[in-house]
Formats: sequence, structure tokens, C-alpha cells
Amino acid sequence: MKKPAWVIDKERAKAAAAQETVWLFGLHAVRDALMNPARDKLRLLVTKNAADKLAEAIAASGLEPEMQDARKFQAPIDPDSVHQGAALEVRPLDWGRLEDVAAGGEGKPLVVLLDRVTDPHNVGAILRSAEVFGARAVIAPRHHSAPETGALAKTASGALERQPYLRVTNLSEAMVALRDMGYVLLGLDGQADRTLAKGVAEANGRPIGLVLGAEGPGLREKTRETCDALVRIPYGGGFGSLNVSNAAAVSLYEATRGG
Repeated sequence: MKKPAWVIDKERAKAAAAQETVWLFGLHAVRDALMNPARDKLRLLVTKNAADKLAEAIAASGLEPEMQDARKFQAPIDPDSVHQGAALEVRPLDWGRLEDVAAGGEGKPLVVLLDRVTDPHNVGAILRSAEVFGARAVIAPRHHSAPETGALAKTASGALERQPYLRVTNLSEAMVALRDMGYVLLGLDGQADRTLAKGVAEANGRPIGLVLGAEGPGLREKTRETCDALVRIPYGGGFGSLNVSNAAAVSLYEATRGG
């Protein structure tokens, strides 16, 4: 019996994902990845100086480093990347099912959902904040969002190895699944009538999903409609717009302040 086209496409996408690799760079990002037993590590390129600084992590990883001339670093990364003499080829992390992480994962019953936030530096900074405030996961759509990259890992400053970053097929469906698990979904919107603090208070101790949109367009209409409430961060003065990573940090703080 011939397989339906959609089944074939899904199998191909799964096979392609299994072959996908990422080059991480910079001493901090590489060290944390080397020390992460859950990370599938393939190749390590280092200069003598970097190898000395990473000696403990290299030994723990069991990976044989490939030595590089500091003046002719051969890793396939952007030449302008601040690699500090270290680059590591890895496979993306598999954090498991949304339901398992959100319902019973480590940390507070709190998640961050990103609606088409594509800048890896913003997502990296959000991962750092999510780790600091103990969120269970950062969730984004598989398409039109920032994938794991060296730039994201470097900005995340190690959080990429510890903070679950789940990329789902459909963000709205993930939001519905979270609501079924008891989450209250608060969408950040600068024009909302309700403040973030009020939205958090009205959640009355229930798990919270903070939903943030891309800078400029903000939340898409479907995403807005799927939220339980739209909330805003109060601001003073005439300029009332925060960078999405800053808005995430403020929102995480507010959501955990009474915890």
C-alpha cells in the first residue's frame, strides 16, 4: 500500500532533522555543551590556548579535539564570529514532549511562548532570563522562529544547555494543550487594558504561559485570540516599547514575584 504524501513528507522531515547539526562557538557555550551529557557532540575544533582553558570539559566529554592554528581557524562559522578559538559541532537538543515538560518538568509552572521571534540574540537572552527565573520551558514554532545557532548559544551564555527550548509544529495548538493542562495564557500587548500584574493576580496561583510577539508586528491575530487575556507592562514617559527580550525578563519577574 502506497503511503500518503503527508506521511512521506513527515518521514523526510524527521530524517532531515536527525541529520541536522549546529556549530557552537565561544569558550562558554562550548564548555557548557561539552559538559552536557544530553548533547550529541560530533567535532571539536580548538586552538592550543582554548584547549588549555577547556581541558577539564574536553576530558569529561571524551571527544578528541582537532587542533587549529589561531590565525587560520577552519570552523565553518561566520568569520566575524567571536569564537575565542573554540567551535563544537553538535546535534540540536531533544527536550521531549511539550506535555511532559510543561506538566511535570523542573522549575516553576511557568512557560514563555514566542510568536515568530526570529532574532537569535533575543531568543538567547530570553533563554537566560527563563533559566534565571526558573521557567519550565521556552516554546516557539518550528518555522519562523530562531533555531539553535552559535549566535543564539553564545547570547544564552550556557542556558541553551539547561533551559528547555521547545520548537513546536503549531503554536496555537500548543497553547490549547497548555490551557488543557491548566495554564493561564497571558499575551503581552502594549495597548491592553489589563496590566500584567493584574493578569498574574487573576491567575490565582495557576500555571502561567507568557506569550510574546515579534518586535514590530507583535502577536498574530490567531495567537491573540488563543490567549486567555491580553496584558501590558505599565510604563512612564512617552516611549512605551521594550525590546522583546527585556519584556520577557520583566514579565518573568512579575509572574514569579509572588511565588
